[in-house]
Amino acid sequence: MILNKHSPIPKYFQLQTWLIEQIEKGVFKPGDKIPTEKELVELAGLARATVRHAVQNLVNMGHLTRKKGLGTFVLDQVTDSEKRTIVGILIPDIRSGYAPELARGAEDEAAKNKRSLILCNTDDSFIQADFHAERLIENAVSGVIFIPTASSDEKNRLIIEKFTRNNIHVVLADRTIPDVNTDYVTTNNFEGAYELTKYLLNKGHKKIAIVVSTLFSTERQRLEGYEAALNDHDIEIDPSIIIDDTGPFIKERYSQYARELLKRKQNVTAVFSGHDRIALLFYSAARQLGLSIPNDISLVGYDDLPFTTISLTTMHQPIYEMGQESLNLVLSRIRGKITEPKHIVLKSHLVERSSVVSLE
Repeated sequence: MILNKHSPIPKYFQLQTWLIEQIEKGVFKPGDKIPTEKELVELAGLARATVRHAVQNLVNMGHLTRKKGLGTFVLDQVTDSEKRTIVGILIPDIRSGYAPELARGAEDEAAKNKRSLILCNTDDSFIQADFHAERLIENAVSGVIFIPTASSDEKNRLIIEKFTRNNIHVVLADRTIPDVNTDYVTTNNFEGAYELTKYLLNKGHKKIAIVVSTLFSTERQRLEGYEAALNDHDIEIDPSIIIDDTGPFIKERYSQYARELLKRKQNVTAVFSGHDRIALLFYSAARQLGLSIPNDISLVGYDDLPFTTISLTTMHQPIYEMGQESLNLVLSRIRGKITEPKHIVLKSHLVERSSVVSLE
């Protein structure tokens, strides 16, 4: 075995990687005994504590098992995953948005199935998600529910690949990633946005602005649904009232978008907010500008978050159920009940409140 003693990568991690490679190549097969600590010390030229650290990590990750008086053996990853009872969940923000409700659905379903859930808050950051992925792998989780971060599709793929290399099943929740052959649970965002836009059109609105982030698959599909509804009703699409930000949701930036659109209210009669938190910023900006929703401009959102201070017409997503379905899909995969990637698309429904006026 050759380790790079000049590499910044810790020696224990290099040894871990080498051992995993030997297992994946079939050099060490399920049930085989691996070299003893003493043999690995001689083979790698490392301190015994370093070797012990690497081997213990692989035990924690579910690759190896120690048998008292006999040695350390390679586990059968397929059969062993069912014995592990921990599932991880990576969500963008535990404090706000839809993610807490999704996590609660997954947690309740995990408890019913006598599973434990490790909750990881990524702050919608790839770096945070990557850090938590390493921790979940070290804790030998049997599966993961992953809401992709506000990063490129390529970076989110790296997170998925990290789990799959360690035989950890991944289910994407809410957001999806193109050209990734994995399970997911989401809602029909195109259909929901189409219905919401048609609702505004039926109320006589023809100048409908939209504010979304095309960084996320969900909001890209909502933009597509909005444009399809306008086309089907022979309404010309006006690029000047479409704000398709390419970055994550940043309150200050979206507040500025709200102020800009509200100042142009003579050219816009209604606004489609890509999600409810954007709609909330429109209420705040309207108050600052001395405007009224819906008297001066109508507004719709998406998600149906439990706001108590506003009465927002929005598209209700079955967020709690999305968490439940995601957890059950992880368990089905662990138990070997499905082989091909499974895609579950839940249906949303319109919730009419008092943020829209009829112009007819």
